[in-house]
Amino acid sequence: MNRLARPLMIAAALVWSASLHGAIINFSTTLSGAAENPDVITPATGFAEITIDTVALLLDVHVEFSGLTGTLTDSHIHCCIDPSDNRPVAVGFSSLAGFPLGATTGVIDGVLDLTNPAIYTAGFLNGFGGGTAAGAAAALINNMRNGLAYVNVHSTFAPGGEIRGQLQIPEPGTLMLLGLATLLGVALRRRST
Repeated sequence: MNRLARPLMIAAALVWSASLHGAIINFSTTLSGAAENPDVITPATGFAEITIDTVALLLDVHVEFSGLTGTLTDSHIHCCIDPSDNRPVAVGFSSLAGFPLGATTGVIDGVLDLTNPAIYTAGFLNGFGGGTAAGAAAALINNMRNGLAYVNVHSTFAPGGEIRGQLQIPEPGTLMLLGLATLLGVALRRRST
């Protein structure tokens, strides 16, 4: 076995293991009108990246959108649904600093504390969380892991949602390839010096 093979195999195993059992869970989705139920004909597009730290119980939000036909009125996560269904809001983003209300193109960024009951809608807190933030956080995390949550961007053109996307965890193989590429670059750089 050459000098690089063993460290790369160990690193790959660590990256794969961390993606399954780590404190950080990454979710992402592409947002489109075609993903709305019913479909919305719009030139708008976007993507969302949601990261949950299961130890610190923080939800990091990053949503980018462009080309809304109307202006932004709201954005949030709907949870605990079959991908073909519509459900109530679980966690809203409009309370985040810098929320681009009224924009047709913009970025929604911020961190929400999953231990704060105020971030959840009353329906989600009571219906899925048993009335507690701990219960709501557990329900949200579990259902997001199972692909039962989506991000929605609402506008004046489409009050029910102009663009939407079902949140998914990137495949472990994708994470492992990213980790391997990074480690290979480091190894090759070390070898050339």
